[in-house]
Amino acid sequence: MKAVIKTLCLAVGIFSLGACSSWIYRIDIPQGNFLEQKDVDKLRVAMTKEQVIYVLGSPVASNAFDNDTWHYFYALKGGRGNNFEKQLIVEFKDDKLQDIKGDFDKSAEFSTPLDI
Repeated sequence: MKAVIKTLCLAVGIFSLGACSSWIYRIDIPQGNFLEQKDVDKLRVAMTKEQVIYVLGSPVASNAFDNDTWHYFYALKGGRGNNFEKQLIVEFKDDKLQDIKGDFDKSAEFSTPLDI
């Protein structure tokens, strides 16, 4: 009888610890370049690489074989499981900005160079 009571108490203790796991604080883990649409809206065709770095910051991933494609990536792993990811791919030709792709919209002024 004592063994049954001990086993029952142990099982109740283990299950009650599992219920307390929702009380544990889990931090959000951000990684990469956090970009907003207002930052991407500042980009214009024919910008130099230095100008793009000034607007967006350095890319999170550089490709050793293709220096004309930059990848900006942001991921937020939420402590409660709410994950968030965004990416932006910036393409250059002859060291001038040619195109952008990814989870951000191109601005209406993207095709207008800054010098005009």
